[in-house]
Amino acid sequence: MTTLSSIAARLEGLAIEVPSWAYGNSGTRFKVFATAGTPRTVEEKIADAAKVHELTGLAPAVALHIPWDKVDDFGRLKEHAAGLGIALGTVNSNTFQDDDYKFGSLTHSDPAVRRKAVDHMLECIDIMDQTGSRDLKIWLADGTNYPGQGNMRARQDWLQESLRQVYDRLGDHQRMVLEYKFFEPAFYHTDVPDWGTSYAHCLELGEKAMVCLDTGHHAPGTNIEFIVAQLLRLGKLGSFDFNSRFYADDDLIVGSADPFQLFRIMFEVVRGGGFGPDSGVALMLDQCHNLEEKIPGQIRSVLNVQEMTARALLVDTEALDTAQQAGDVLAANGIFMDAFYTDVRPGLAEWRESRGLPADPMAAYRASGYQEKINTERQGGQQAGWGA
Repeated sequence: MTTLSSIAARLEGLAIEVPSWAYGNSGTRFKVFATAGTPRTVEEKIADAAKVHELTGLAPAVALHIPWDKVDDFGRLKEHAAGLGIALGTVNSNTFQDDDYKFGSLTHSDPAVRRKAVDHMLECIDIMDQTGSRDLKIWLADGTNYPGQGNMRARQDWLQESLRQVYDRLGDHQRMVLEYKFFEPAFYHTDVPDWGTSYAHCLELGEKAMVCLDTGHHAPGTNIEFIVAQLLRLGKLGSFDFNSRFYADDDLIVGSADPFQLFRIMFEVVRGGGFGPDSGVALMLDQCHNLEEKIPGQIRSVLNVQEMTARALLVDTEALDTAQQAGDVLAANGIFMDAFYTDVRPGLAEWRESRGLPADPMAAYRASGYQEKINTERQGGQQAGWGA
């Protein structure tokens, strides 16, 4: 029987990259609610991310978004992050907040606009050279709202041509991860709407191009864990953007809407060889905290991933394989559900204490005085919120 103590060593390999934008102000289409203590600079975002890692031991890197996190000297920013105990991770491109991209970026009918979008992504790779980042993440808002508005086939050709220019600039140890989203902001068709389209482009590009799976970017009822299993089987799952959704791309705290889904996903990650520092699969968060405090929201998020990963590791795979081979439906399901219903929280609290971490990171943050400190210190100036 698998026990928490027997998987403790494997839990050491869990690392979750947090997004810099999660610490800034964000909101719905109708309102952005300002909060006290919001970072005014990327350095302050990194400090908040470092606090999450300090209390959980689970978040050793922070992802950047360009141009939101643009600075004059990324080498110095890397040193600043290292001094706080974390690394600079994935560099995210942005081709969805410029007027030129109204009708697309990499898929725009105007070659000059496509060139502008490509140049931006080449700039992101230049930044990666300075930060030591491995992954360039590309998410495109490109698509159309009405039938006949655009040439869907031509747009796919332009997309591949544009991606090829970016791909060819990647260094030996760098990768491109192509995200997909089935709708929004384009409502008739999206140029990269599903994992199959992303996979097809990545396959044509080469081994340094991988698929990024955002857990909120699927139609209701989609079996996301099957997609995980398939991409791992094909060797093309590069990274996750973890969040939770009720209706669409809600960007809620991961595991808050459907913790069982997160468990099922992590089970396939573990079984498919996608877990651990040598797997090549990056576990990242992509969330916006519109109502709740930012840092506690990120702490809760990484703890949710840890809890469901621990439960996934507790599945007795030997007994499960035996039941599956025997066609014993109820036994197999029972073994699976036994792991999901195991309360791992007391064991994980002991696990943290044995490593010099607080047993309850949420309580430790509340007691630390950090929130009160930044509320006082960060008054005035332009808050570096979403899209700033």
